[in-house]
Amino acid sequence: MYKVTIESVVGSTSVAINNLEFDSRKVSLNDVFVAIKGTLSDGHQFIKKAADQGALAIICETLPEDIVNGITYIQVSDSHKALAIMAANYYGNPSEELKLVGITGTNGKTTVSSLLYQLFKKAGMEAGLLSTVKIMVGDVEYKATHTTPDSLTINKYLRKMVDAGAEFCFMEVSSHGIHQKRTEALHFVGGVFTNLSHDHLDYHKDFAEYRDVKKSFFDQLPKTAFALVNIDDKNGVVMLQNTKAIKKTYALKTYADYKAQVLESQFTGQLLKINNQELWVKLIGGFNAYNLLAIYGTAQLLGLEKLETLQIMSTLDSVGGRFQYLISEKKITAIVDYAHTPDALKNVLETINSIRTGNEEVITVVGCGGDRDAQKRPLMGNIAASLSTKVVFTSDNPRTENPEKIIEQIETGVPAEHYKKTISITNRKEAIKAACQMANENDIILIAGKGHETYQEINGERFDFDDFKIVNQLLATLNK
Repeated sequence: MYKVTIESVVGSTSVAINNLEFDSRKVSLNDVFVAIKGTLSDGHQFIKKAADQGALAIICETLPEDIVNGITYIQVSDSHKALAIMAANYYGNPSEELKLVGITGTNGKTTVSSLLYQLFKKAGMEAGLLSTVKIMVGDVEYKATHTTPDSLTINKYLRKMVDAGAEFCFMEVSSHGIHQKRTEALHFVGGVFTNLSHDHLDYHKDFAEYRDVKKSFFDQLPKTAFALVNIDDKNGVVMLQNTKAIKKTYALKTYADYKAQVLESQFTGQLLKINNQELWVKLIGGFNAYNLLAIYGTAQLLGLEKLETLQIMSTLDSVGGRFQYLISEKKITAIVDYAHTPDALKNVLETINSIRTGNEEVITVVGCGGDRDAQKRPLMGNIAASLSTKVVFTSDNPRTENPEKIIEQIETGVPAEHYKKTISITNRKEAIKAACQMANENDIILIAGKGHETYQEINGERFDFDDFKIVNQLLATLNK
């Protein structure tokens, strides 16, 4: 059992508590309230509210001025860490009862974790999934709200998985989740590093901090675990520097434990050679070759038989919103992808350009989210304009920002020689419609940034919006 380091106690610790909560709105009689300092609000401001609602104990970093008789106050140095440890203990440390693998990196986390879940299920294993897209307990699906959920949610679902007989769980591990100690007190049997590029610099001070937060996940792995990293990414070596875990690597370009070559690539799939074994897979692009290598390596390290792994890998379907494509009656290819970072957008466009004959137009529809890393906006504009034949800049999830201002920032990155190939349409549906109207037979439309999301977030409200459904409907009606 993990222990919380306590700095001071006011009141009795010999009390029977009900639930553990960090949201004061959910506190009821005899609960413990953990006051956490968040990015938008500080839970210490709601200690009185939690007490009024019947909290029996308060966990906090700073004791309140008004101490209420009958309530126990426990001061800790780090409430995030305390919550993680308490959550794990509260649910009986479920991560120790299954094989938990964490996948971290800028791009590829969802694909790798989701396909590992698919692979192990197809191999007849009981498995769970904690991802951006969804949470899976066996065959039961739950809605996901964060890439890495809060500590209570993680442990709640891990306990459900254990009780359902799961032997494995594959979990996306975000930099936010690591930094906010949501992965503390979890027992990982392995960690996977996909890649590192420009993202989340609205949250982290700079790229070095972003990288070091990712590295800290590997630093904390036990010596019995494995650390599997993409060694073609220069940060792969950094992830391994101080880890006690068993070090393993994968690569397309350099020597590694798990090595692949792309032999052939089409929109319907690609032919790979993995450790001298050829196989056809449904996922395309160099970035997916890396993802599939990570999956292969992880499966081997978890004891799955080599030929069975390869056979199942050839049947795996892409994750919704990750290079999800359709071909219209007029033979226009529409691709919807979650690419919302410069590196991801570059990978997708380079993949499209490597497969197409050169006679088709590549029409990209792209925007950037509001209240997020603004530094990447000009980079996204540059990449879209440089690697497409036509570009429609539009709104993504503007949140509380002015969408026109976001688009203006994207446009600043467009090289002068590419100005004429770009237009801006703020309304995302109208932007997709414009791309469909521009497209002729055999042309390719890429709609980037939102992928699997079925909403658009504007000024605190979420409106129904599904890129894939919309482009499907528009191509069906406009191209008759």
